[in-house]
Amino acid sequence: MQGTIKLYDEASKTGSVVTDDRTEVAIDARSLGDEFIRTLRLGQRVRFEVEHDEGRQVARELRLVTFAGR
Repeated sequence: MQGTIKLYDEASKTGSVVTDDRTEVAIDARSLGDEFIRTLRLGQRVRFEVEHDEGRQVARELRLVTFAGR
């Protein structure tokens, strides 16, 4: 699944991403997994899996989407 970062607090490592169908998915400290992402910025495109955790959707295995051939 892909989406766009809506909110991200670097201190708490929480926020949200909006999918292409406008569903909001939570980001928590485990969302980044083993990726070497230092921070996320508003509007950044990401790819991720969704896990249901305590009745809410949470992003997992979050990865940055890059665009080649600019």
